[in-house]
Amino acid sequence: MATTSASKEKTVFSSRARLEALSLIVSGFLFILYPVLRPFSDESSLQGAEAFASTAWVLAHVLAIVAFILLALGLLGLQSIFQKTTAGGLTSLALILTWIGVGFTLPYYGAETFGLYAIGQEAVKQQSVTLLTLADAVRFSEPAVVMFAVGLLLLAVGPILVAIAVWRSGTMSRWSGFPFALGFALYLPQFYGSQTIRVAHGLLVALGCIWVALSMLRSQKWRSQLLNRPATESVEQVQFD
Repeated sequence: MATTSASKEKTVFSSRARLEALSLIVSGFLFILYPVLRPFSDESSLQGAEAFASTAWVLAHVLAIVAFILLALGLLGLQSIFQKTTAGGLTSLALILTWIGVGFTLPYYGAETFGLYAIGQEAVKQQSVTLLTLADAVRFSEPAVVMFAVGLLLLAVGPILVAIAVWRSGTMSRWSGFPFALGFALYLPQFYGSQTIRVAHGLLVALGCIWVALSMLRSQKWRSQLLNRPATESVEQVQFD
């Protein structure tokens, strides 16, 4: 019975760890695709309207939305790994801040995805740039800016705490959290850069996500070995009795 129970626990943990690591890896690749696929142009011109109205605009932003969702799901793996370590409490705080940050950030991406798409389509239809002034109204209204800024601030603090937890834990590669934290700390400033800078930033975020994911998988192997120990001891005890 003890062997079966331990085996089931090991299988469930292993499957979950792989899914969470995979979520982080896919999230990283999507953070690269977002700036690569997103059209960049003079957004006060008809060319900008065509960019807003394009399928590439919607696709790029939807991929970014999915990337944030997968990020939040993938980080759940850290809670499983660190729950019985000194980094457990810090990890919980990091995850909560990251999840709230994602929740505050996604509405802004939704407005950019579909609001600017509708504005662009109408501007192209009328062949008028006048409607493009509404894009700034969507982007820079006070509630939108405040919520987006708070979301990105939390998305900076959360990953920084993740990096600290990884460093303290001793169960994952200590440096794996560094590019992860740096990438999200630079998320707001990178919006002011060119497409090249934004693609480079996407690569940094992807590196962080993938490195953390691979480190999680290595840590999972270590955890699996620990799960085998009590099972073996229990079997020996049963046989001895």
